[in-house]
Amino acid sequence: MLFLLPHPVAAPSLKFTPPPTLESIPPQPAARDSYEARLVATMSPYAPQTRVTGTIRLWGHGNRKLPWMRHLVMLWQEGFRKFHPGVTFDYQMHGTSSGVPSLFNGTGDVAILGEEILPEAVRAFEHVKHYPPLGIEIVTGSVDVRNFDYAQQFFVHKDNPLAQMTLQQLDAVFGAEHRRGPKNIRSWGELGLTGEWADKPIHPYGWAIDDSFGAYLQEYLLGGSHRWNCALREYVHQSQPDGRIYDHGQQILDALADDRYGIAVSNIRYAGPEVKALAIGATSAGPFYQATKQALVEHRYPLARTIPAIIDRAPGMPVDPKLKEFLRYLLSRDGQEMVIRDGRYLPLSPGLIAEQLRKIE
Repeated sequence: MLFLLPHPVAAPSLKFTPPPTLESIPPQPAARDSYEARLVATMSPYAPQTRVTGTIRLWGHGNRKLPWMRHLVMLWQEGFRKFHPGVTFDYQMHGTSSGVPSLFNGTGDVAILGEEILPEAVRAFEHVKHYPPLGIEIVTGSVDVRNFDYAQQFFVHKDNPLAQMTLQQLDAVFGAEHRRGPKNIRSWGELGLTGEWADKPIHPYGWAIDDSFGAYLQEYLLGGSHRWNCALREYVHQSQPDGRIYDHGQQILDALADDRYGIAVSNIRYAGPEVKALAIGATSAGPFYQATKQALVEHRYPLARTIPAIIDRAPGMPVDPKLKEFLRYLLSRDGQEMVIRDGRYLPLSPGLIAEQLRKIE
């Protein structure tokens, strides 16, 4: 087995403008004429199938000090209780890693995660319960809001003539097992660039491979492979003496800005004029998309992300009525209106909502 050590990273020169602290990122309600507001207006309103009472225990993405999903979850609770005043909520949002264990140890009813469920969490649940958990997608990840599952995007230096790449090419550049294609890609000429670029090696920059962002790429880009390009330069958040954080995404694009032959995975919130985002296509036939709100919600961007709510439902058994009503509320126009009122996540598409409703009926 090959173990990859992080590439040594020199101490950065602080040429960036640090992002605002999480506490200073308030809800960002969508404008009434925005794409997401118009989309949600087409959805069916919530209509209870049955009246329910009792307590719903919520676990998952959150923190006692930082209000990650608290505002949105409180909006959901308030809206749901207008229809079901006999329901109370026990709010225990201590972090994504606490969500799924709460289901199989009997302390939680719904785990609202901050990212896609990890294979390790599924295996842990199955080890205890002997069947898989049920995941219901409830929101789409943001374009560029920190800690709200922002889009993973790929960048090159502004001088690079490349404008787009496929998932197969990205796997071949960032990975070492090329599960999507016939070979690894290590030079710009192998991507079709000519002239001075033809024989230049590709310098990849990215998240630490043991970061949750790296885990996502392993699963959804590298096809489950844990074998990365050994040349990958890995970055983690760095705490500064004044307490501010130099985000890994910012470090990545700051490094790319100084490297004409680099390629990086990061997010548009950190991009400056020295780098450019690539359009991504699922196949060489295209189409190719940038990570816009519409492309993410409609899952046209190949690495679009969604946030699930996870519940424990044994095969062949109905969903607990109060949980079913709560999930139906989240998947209704009423529940998705709260998403755009909060404004940090994006709503689901009507087609994806229909798929989720079929899971609980």
